[in-house]
Amino acid sequence: MAAAVDAVETALTGGGLDPEAEPARSVVGVEGGQLLLMPSATAAYAGVKVASVTPDNPARGLPRVQGLYVLLDGVTHTPLALLDGSALTSLRTPAVSGAALRHLAAPEARRLLVFGTGPQAWGHVEAVRAVRPGLAHVDVVGRDRGRLTTFVARCRDAGLPAAAAAPDDVAKADVVCCCTTARTPLFDSGPLAPHTAVVAVGSHEPAAREVDERLVGRATVVVEARSVAVRECGDIVRAVAAGAVDAGALWTLGELVGGEVPVPAGRPRLFKSAGMAWEDLAVAVAAYERWRDAPP
Repeated sequence: MAAAVDAVETALTGGGLDPEAEPARSVVGVEGGQLLLMPSATAAYAGVKVASVTPDNPARGLPRVQGLYVLLDGVTHTPLALLDGSALTSLRTPAVSGAALRHLAAPEARRLLVFGTGPQAWGHVEAVRAVRPGLAHVDVVGRDRGRLTTFVARCRDAGLPAAAAAPDDVAKADVVCCCTTARTPLFDSGPLAPHTAVVAVGSHEPAAREVDERLVGRATVVVEARSVAVRECGDIVRAVAAGAVDAGALWTLGELVGGEVPVPAGRPRLFKSAGMAWEDLAVAVAAYERWRDAPP
């Protein structure tokens, strides 16, 4: 996870990447879900993720998101590697959040509240721990009692004290990670402490959101790209429509890791992620090069 976080930051600070210029995600509705196509390229590499999103799959014992990633040489476009798309997504999404939280979360952050019990929720526990090694407790909010119990046990097995929690427990959190398929806000943001950092990653649809307009209006808000945020991120789309925030007030992740974003101590911090193709490419390249360069 730490290497994936570094790969995301390097992609943003290494020059040549403009998230605003990335091609839009192609979404095709099919029976029971969606098919996604996400291409990206640099001078050295190109890649494309083909993914499916099937909301009913967890009830079948299958992942909600499945897919494949094809990594190509950037000059000849010769295929170099085929990666598990689900594994890549489960790594890159929390790694992007980790890159944001490295700059947004209070240095002394010790308490994390996670909404969700799936792969993204666990990935975000790992990401927060990677950038805030002082993490000392995890609270977990989940709808399924069995999965919640299992998730809490997994945290404890990893050496992190953990407990089942309720949405109101955001008042005690230093970091809140929203990793769900919710269509409406998961919690009332009023009780959040002024220093709390919130990450919302659960949706890329303009009608779905995990946080309320009140939070968007009072927080320092960071997004991957402004064009994506106002097109795909319901948390932002709804807040702009309600007049809670002006789209011009949004900061980007590139500006954040570049040190351009002021992070006042007296207001919450929000990172809203929709997922972008350059992130898949950055983490896929890091994984490929580690494999390629490993000793025999």
